[in-house]
Amino acid sequence: MYYLSRDLYFPPARQASPEGIVAIGGDLSPERLLLAYHNGIFPWFEDDEPILWWSPPERMVLFPNELKVSKSMRNIINRGIFKVTFNIAFRDVITNCRNIKRDGQPGTWITPEMVEAYCELNRLGKAKSVEVWQDDKLVGGLYGIDLGHIFCGESMFSKASNASKIAFIALVKQLEMAGYLLLDCQVYNDHLASLGAREIYREDFLDILKR
Repeated sequence: MYYLSRDLYFPPARQASPEGIVAIGGDLSPERLLLAYHNGIFPWFEDDEPILWWSPPERMVLFPNELKVSKSMRNIINRGIFKVTFNIAFRDVITNCRNIKRDGQPGTWITPEMVEAYCELNRLGKAKSVEVWQDDKLVGGLYGIDLGHIFCGESMFSKASNASKIAFIALVKQLEMAGYLLLDCQVYNDHLASLGAREIYREDFLDILKR
């Protein structure tokens, strides 16, 4: 296992362990985080763990033209009960992602240190959010890292039925219009699969990342 020093360096993602760990340690400075994402690596760890840097052997991604929007979701969107904004309440979004209770998860991997690190990336224009509002209340959203041709989704939350789906669909449509190659969803889950995301091999993801 590779242990990071103060130097801004990561071993190649292809050298990850079988479960996908590339390295341990280091820090969450903007420079190190951006270097990680540009090399197909992301941090994922619990509050009482050292920083773990991952690049799983299979990557969950969504190609924008493969987005699936059900008829019921189209009806919800057309009813206009939600308002969607982009990047106007980043700290509120990431704080909600940290605090929201999730089925089968006793805690959160979004540590206070991580909140501050990503808020700094937002200040630098590298981390962005999508907000969903209902009756002027923030009821859903997501955030991630914008690489210019790939958006690396980090987390989402929902306080109203379908609010996180609304955020996801709005983001994908914006990415498609801007010519992005894909939305990186990192690891598999059924919720994302229902929206059209699928797994591709790490090698294929890294090839797209380097375009």
